Amino acid sequence: MKSILIKDTTKEEREKIVLESLGDGWDVGCDFSGTGVDYQQYIDGKKELRQLNEEARLGLVVAYPEETPKSCGIGN
Repeated sequence: MKSILIKDTTKEEREKIVLESLGDGWDVGCDFSGTGVDYQQYIDGKKELRQLNEEARLGLVVAYPEETPKSCGIGN
């Protein structure tokens, strides 16, 4: 399995990793807020997936926002 670290991936690869990981059941919108984790930070190369998931486990993100944005065509 190829590394998923930011230093080992392109932005396009990180976007694909997130979309494939979430599967077809998620209507994640532009910033993946429907997941409770801001995966856009990983895609943009700001935070590793490990760090985002750890923050989610610690409750540092909103698990279920009241409104989620409509899809903006990411991955389409």
